[in-house]
Amino acid sequence: MRQAPGTGLRFPTISLGLWQNFGDRSPEESARAVALRAWEAGIFHFDLANNYGPPGGAAEEFTGRFFTRDLPGRRNELLLSTKAGYRMHPGPYGEGGSRKYLISSLESSLRRLRTDYVDIFYSHRFDPTTPLEETLGALKTLVDQGKALSVGISSYSALRTREALDIAEAIDLKIAVHQSSYSLVNRWIEEPNNSGESVLSLASTAPYGVVAFSPLAQGLLTTKYLDGIPSDSRAANSPSFNPGYISAENLERIRALTSIAERRGMSLAQLAVAWCLRDKRVSSVLIGPRTVDQLDELLHAAYAPELDANDLQDIDVYARDGGVNLWASRSSDL
Repeated sequence: MRQAPGTGLRFPTISLGLWQNFGDRSPEESARAVALRAWEAGIFHFDLANNYGPPGGAAEEFTGRFFTRDLPGRRNELLLSTKAGYRMHPGPYGEGGSRKYLISSLESSLRRLRTDYVDIFYSHRFDPTTPLEETLGALKTLVDQGKALSVGISSYSALRTREALDIAEAIDLKIAVHQSSYSLVNRWIEEPNNSGESVLSLASTAPYGVVAFSPLAQGLLTTKYLDGIPSDSRAANSPSFNPGYISAENLERIRALTSIAERRGMSLAQLAVAWCLRDKRVSSVLIGPRTVDQLDELLHAAYAPELDANDLQDIDVYARDGGVNLWASRSSDL
């Protein structure tokens, strides 16, 4: 268990993200089995967004049913988070960071989740068309109303994170968490801006917790793509995975990283999660397994011996940007 600095928020080292495998595309019983196994294994943080599914809203509806049926009376033991920012419905208030969208979105999420509040509500992306003061003001309103106990931002660049922190301080709002894509082939949160600040360095000074998502780069950091694209893979079935990610350069890195993992008695997926956890500023790593077997494999990463200096030096040769930051043009590069 880890704690977000400057807060009372405690996270399991590994959390369950319900991005793509808990909607209408996945059998209900398979999703339920994964969620139950996660809970039994000590995962008490379930992370969602209004548009998770597919279709949008489906993952929250599943979670509402799951909590009601399988974990009745356990709400106080759970850490539940959701977000709004990406497109959820048509019209000018179907996405972004406006006050209207964020507040109405959370109210709809609460109905789907069958709960009165969430523990963390995130601005899912930076919206250049809305003043950041309005976005942060909406988050404060939701905290003041008791609909969100804590708030965070997701995929904000270091520059926009600094701006958000300054605005939040002025209105007496605590940004507790930054949720960021982070992996061996997507290290953007380590990169300093012109002021020398990065998302990770700000986590030390602000402070806030970092919750890392997509540690497997949507499955790229496994061995499944070494011999082509399997028909049941995310690359074959999800619009969020660009087959161009499977480049010759990335495959070369994956093979080298697989060898390092095997030398340590780990799978590449386990190494990828353990590598994210090497940095204590990372409060939790989100995983989104499709099956119980995948979940069990990744859980071992939380108990693996820490990577030593030699391991990290070897890994660093191949842990390079792979052009897989799906969220760059829509938030973290803005």
